[in-house]
This record gives sequence, C-alpha cells and structure tokens, in this order.
Amino acid sequence: MLKILSILLLINSSWADYSLDEKIGQMILVGFRGSEVDANHQIIEDIHKYKIGSVILFDYDVTLESRKRNIIDRKQVKDLTKRIQRESEIPLLITVDQEGGLVQRLKQRHGFNKVLSPEKVGKRNNLNFTYKESKKLAQDLESVGINLNFAPSADVNTNPDNPVIGKIERSYSSDPLKVSNHVAAFIKSHHDLNIGTTIKHFPGHGSSRGDSHKGFVDVTDTWSEIELIPFKNMINQGNVDILMSAHIFNGSLDPYYPGTLSKSILDDLLRTELKYDGVIISDDMNMSAITDHYGFERAIELAINAGIDILLYGNNLVYDKEIAKRVHTTIKKLLNEERISIDQINKSFNRVMNLKKKLKVIDKFKSVASTKESIRKIANKTSILDSKERDEKREIFKKIKKMEE
Repeated sequence: MLKILSILLLINSSWADYSLDEKIGQMILVGFRGSEVDANHQIIEDIHKYKIGSVILFDYDVTLESRKRNIIDRKQVKDLTKRIQRESEIPLLITVDQEGGLVQRLKQRHGFNKVLSPEKVGKRNNLNFTYKESKKLAQDLESVGINLNFAPSADVNTNPDNPVIGKIERSYSSDPLKVSNHVAAFIKSHHDLNIGTTIKHFPGHGSSRGDSHKGFVDVTDTWSEIELIPFKNMINQGNVDILMSAHIFNGSLDPYYPGTLSKSILDDLLRTELKYDGVIISDDMNMSAITDHYGFERAIELAINAGIDILLYGNNLVYDKEIAKRVHTTIKKLLNEERISIDQINKSFNRVMNLKKKLKVIDKFKSVASTKESIRKIANKTSILDSKERDEKREIFKKIKKMEE
C-alpha cells in the first residue's frame, strides 16, 4: 500500500507542490511601464501577489507616445531583468519582439546590434548568413537577461502588400520551404545560446490585407494551405519552443471565431492533426481584433477553451495598471463557474513549466512527455471547409459575432 501511495505521489508531483494561484499566474504574461523598478512598483506586486509567469519589454510606449518605456541601454536592461527575476519564486520568462528590421525593440540607439529584416535576409538565401545575422539578436538577448524571443515569423509572404507582414519585411519568402529553412536557422542561432524562440502567427498571417492590431481581419478568401508548411516542418523537427496564435479570422478553418479564440484551429488542427503539444501563446489580447468584438471575460474564456496556455497582455496599445490582477481574477472566476476546467489549467501549467525547464530557466519539473509523431500531410481536409460550406456558415458567424459584441 505504501509503495502504491509513493507511486501516486510521484505521478502527481508535477502539480502537487504548486498552488492554484501559481498555476494561474504561469498563464499570464504582461507588459509594464518603467525602465527601473522598486519594491512598490506594480510589476513587483504582480509577481508577488498574482504569481505572473512572464513579462514583455518594449522600447516605445504607444499610449504615451514616448520612447521611454522599459529599454534605455544595455546596463539598464540587464539591471531591470535581474531585479524582476529576483522577485519571482518561479523564474520568469522575460520576452521581447526582436525579429530584426523594423520589429526590433533592442535598437542600435540603445547600444544593440542592427540586424537586417527577415525579407532582406531571405533574399540572400544563404542559411549561414541567416544563422550569423540571427545570432546577433540572440547574443544581445543573452547579454541582458532576456530568455525568450517573440520571433521568428513563420508567415509566408503570399501578399507583399500585407500591411503588417509583407509591407514591413517580416517574412523570409513567398516560398514556404524557404521560410522553413530560414526559420530553422534562426531558431538554431538562438538555441546555441539557450534563448527560446516563438514561431508566429499560426495558422498564417502572410495573406492578410489588414492589421489585427487595428481591427477585425478576414483572410478567408486569401489564405492558402501552404501557409501551414513552415509550422508543420518546425513541429516535425521538434524545433518549436512556443507558438503564437494569430487573431485573424479564417472562415475556411473556423466559420465562427478568429484563430486565438478558435478550438477548431488550435485544438483540432494544431494539437490533434499537426501533433503539437507545446506552449501556445496568444498574440496581444489588447489588439482591436479581440477587444472590439469580445468582452474582456468572454475573450479569456474562449481563448483558454480554444487551447491558449499563456495570455499575452502587452499593456501598451492600451494601458491598465491592474491588468495582471484583472486577468488572474477572471481566470479564477471562470474556473469557479465551471466555464473552464482545472484540467485545462493543469495542462497549461505543465506545458509552461516544461518550457522553462527546456530553456533552463528552472532546473527540475516532472511531467508527461510531449508527443512527437510524424506528420504525413499539412492538414486533414476535414479541418478546411470548402467554399460551399464556408458560405453557408457565414451568416451563422455574423449572428454569433453580433451576439459577442
């Protein structure tokens, strides 16, 4: 009997030593104001009281229209990351958007390397060059205590006029295989320095005609199945640390909800068909594609039920000093009302902690191993509606969207 009890305790050890508040906290990533913090700073309270698991740094404060946010120079950033890490019992994921080109928060003016955009790197089509250029980014991150890069973009440049991808040179190529190769080189350059990477924006943002930062974006008529290829290839190669969802609406994949809120896209397609069992993080939940159409609580409920493990609130497009408290309180409320389940909380916690272990942010964590099976095709056709099915369901979607608003 004692032996059986010991086995049961071992099986449950991955969750048993952590409180519900800690489990919920690991699902929350927030941005904050300030290039330095003291004991009374809001982010310190968020770490202590709400047990947040991750933060994001920015160089520019959008709502204040100020260049003073979190990043001034190398020494200051290093001091900042050390300070906030020191406050957290479970070490934090400290993140930044550092793709190269226009999307580079650690800029040359702050004393960091200037790196070519993915498009310019992709045009050279030399994987050794891609590795070396990407390594400059990784070295900068390592030098200041940032352990996770929200890059690279795995989006295929199917629409060069795309205002948020093609137009600002964030895609390596219009060829999905080239995108795959350059993304893999980028990831290797970071892994060699033990920096995590994030492939984005699933299931593909390259064909969009609009910007989900600013509102609802529908790629139903422009998206192509080839946009899944880089994601599929990275999953097959075991190359994915964390995967970011897109807020875009794709009626071919889900006639009711945008990617971040879609169980069909994140659970049925990504987890079941593409066999991905790692961390899924939302794109910024402050983007208008979400906030203009879904209430705060409803968006969190849909995202968690869809399969999101970490909810990202950049707290920059809009600013809310108490955003961590609101998210934490809402998740607990949804759990108490049985609108989400403790099983979902545990699974997300498990994935996040496994990621932290993989990146050597934490030393030990026992949990169920990730599934790694070969994938024979991009996606099962049952996950992609034909045009007739899609058109039939558009009216239903419009009614649901109106209800959500």
